[in-house]
Amino acid sequence: MDSAASTGGCVFCAIVAPAPGVPAAPAAMVLDEPTVAAFLDVRPLFEGHVLVVPREHHVTLGDLPASLLTDVMLAAQRVSVAVTTALGAQGSFVAMNNVVSQSVPHLHVHVVPRIRGDGLRGFFWPRRKYRSEQDLHDWAARLRAVL
Repeated sequence: MDSAASTGGCVFCAIVAPAPGVPAAPAAMVLDEPTVAAFLDVRPLFEGHVLVVPREHHVTLGDLPASLLTDVMLAAQRVSVAVTTALGAQGSFVAMNNVVSQSVPHLHVHVVPRIRGDGLRGFFWPRRKYRSEQDLHDWAARLRAVL
């Protein structure tokens, strides 16, 4: 049986939490802990691009239980330090997509090694300005009302 099929089709679950008796899908693991794992992205922005994932299947940051939030973010923090130390990067880019642009529906934090002049531009959409100072405050108030 294919390990991705045995984990409901989730390729990340097949890597970090395969069904009992099913071997894990192959991956270049860089961190292997009880609640979180990290492995190299097979389609990296740059060599050393790591994906940090919870072992439990959660699709978005909003789905992630608070009990796992610290484990995932501490792992991402440690990996971001490791890419600079181990790979000679000058820094790192740390990001997470939620649904839009999320190619695998399993929460994952991208940790990408960066150096000045590496050519990573336009990774995000063009920046905009608020129409007015009042508009800025109105948007903030909408968010505060929900939070």
